[in-house]
Amino acid sequence: MEASKDISRLIEIMAALRAPETGCPWDIVQTFESIKPYTIEEAYEVSDAIERNDMDDLCEELGDLLLQVVFHARMAEEAGEFSFGDIVEAITRKMIRRHPHFFARSDADTPDAVKRQWDEIKQAEKRERAERRAARGISEDFKAGYLGSVQRSFPALTEALKLQERAAKVGFDWSAPEPILDKIEEEIGELREALKDGDKAKVSDELGDLIFAVVNIGRHVKADPEQALRGTNTKFRRRFNHIETVLHKEGETLEAASLDRMEEIWQAAKAIERELG
Repeated sequence: MEASKDISRLIEIMAALRAPETGCPWDIVQTFESIKPYTIEEAYEVSDAIERNDMDDLCEELGDLLLQVVFHARMAEEAGEFSFGDIVEAITRKMIRRHPHFFARSDADTPDAVKRQWDEIKQAEKRERAERRAARGISEDFKAGYLGSVQRSFPALTEALKLQERAAKVGFDWSAPEPILDKIEEEIGELREALKDGDKAKVSDELGDLIFAVVNIGRHVKADPEQALRGTNTKFRRRFNHIETVLHKEGETLEAASLDRMEEIWQAAKAIERELG
């Protein structure tokens, strides 16, 4: 079997890998649950390639992510649920339906009007999906309440952001960034008290409150907390690598170097970054 730009070839390969008698021993035993972590990981690797502006990696990582979609589709088809074609049909139908201003007649002619129209159509789709779930006897308990539409499967930072955005739509929100800074200071104080008491459960609880408040300030200043933290992670990697490089040139190791020496090199790395702008 040879490579091809036709999606049908990838579907054929996955079907062959999953063939009960002749397929790959590893692929055959996989389930939705066992593949789920890989799907999430591949999405993050796509994000990483974009952040690094590495188009070669982005092409490869998008392929890896597409493979995950094909993998899930194949398992669903084997279970008699849906196929890859059903996935494509569903998303094309959704895109056509959510863009009546483009594919049909609509008065939505501004970005805000399009966004409102999109939200209205999305809500209608959710109601229809809920009806289908009810017809199949699937519980909707996981979607109970106003915040039920926020998926628990999001990374924690993203879930916090989505919860706050959802609550803000009904007015449960801060009016400006400054009071949130006061709230952050308050949460820091409560974390200090929890640390002083030595209660690990309380420390974890207060740390969560602090992070939630930090996410809130990010939302108010239009800085996505997930992306902001990823940027800081990249910066930390770069500066720590500088420490490792300098120590190596000096004939030292990370394990043997003192904290003061590592901090000195860290500050030098920061100074270099400032000079480079």
